[in-house]
Amino acid sequence: MKGDTEILIITGMSGAGRSTVAHSLEDLGWYVVDNLPPALLGNLIELVTTSVKKVAVVVDVRGRAFFGDLTKSLADLAEQGISRKILFVDAADDVLVRRFESTRRPHPLQGSDRILDGIAKERDRLREVRDAADLVIDSSALNIHQLEKKIADNFHEDSGADLRVNILSFGYKYGIPVDADLVVDCRFIANPHWVPELRPLSGLDKPVSDAVLSNENVQEFLDRYQALFETMALGFITEGRKFLTLAIGCTGGKHRSVAVTVELVKRLTQCEKLSSFKIETQAMHRDLGREI
Repeated sequence: MKGDTEILIITGMSGAGRSTVAHSLEDLGWYVVDNLPPALLGNLIELVTTSVKKVAVVVDVRGRAFFGDLTKSLADLAEQGISRKILFVDAADDVLVRRFESTRRPHPLQGSDRILDGIAKERDRLREVRDAADLVIDSSALNIHQLEKKIADNFHEDSGADLRVNILSFGYKYGIPVDADLVVDCRFIANPHWVPELRPLSGLDKPVSDAVLSNENVQEFLDRYQALFETMALGFITEGRKFLTLAIGCTGGKHRSVAVTVELVKRLTQCEKLSSFKIETQAMHRDLGREI
């Protein structure tokens, strides 16, 4: 790698929040270049690596004629021993449609078709890059300030962690998180919603947590999930991946998934099998407070 420069490629769906991500990274001290033709990536890096420690490059479909060069440019960087990460910003189709309609602007690939047709073309074009991304951020349920916070959480001053793990509770009734590397269903656990004294509480409250974790087979589930995580984490670290998002779902994202997520954070922080690595783990509750 040229010097110690950290290189981040930002791409993703139009309307998902790439600009917000770029501005947030600038606030964190990154040198950000917007809409650079991929073929010029090598030239840019050659110019800035002697004086800049953190470089983020935004690549999107506005550069239609150049986007096909991205895969080749990334391969060229790898051949030169230049390390880079890819951040993909995504959002659900219906959310993207609403955002474009609210701004009264066409999708860049829409042409004379519908907004949804433009989104479909873009998804197809970006599929390979999304699959190769080191980190996928789903902005569907985030406002600008929440997205900025998520970027700050993921790209604050490097703590030297070998792997940063987000464990995300969610409710299936609100949709599966698109940025999850692994999704697990907790609806096999008895639902505290049907216990009158537990219904108004959440999985953060001890009575609910105790009820969930004392359910039959839950401890076995947690043991097996921890073993699976250890295997995944070792593979991610070996492959140089720095981020891992685990999603834990129940019906509403209020009781079971929240309690299990909190317990998993405790367990995964103390994995003896991974004691030689620095693992940063945090709990996030996407849908907590959504249900009235």
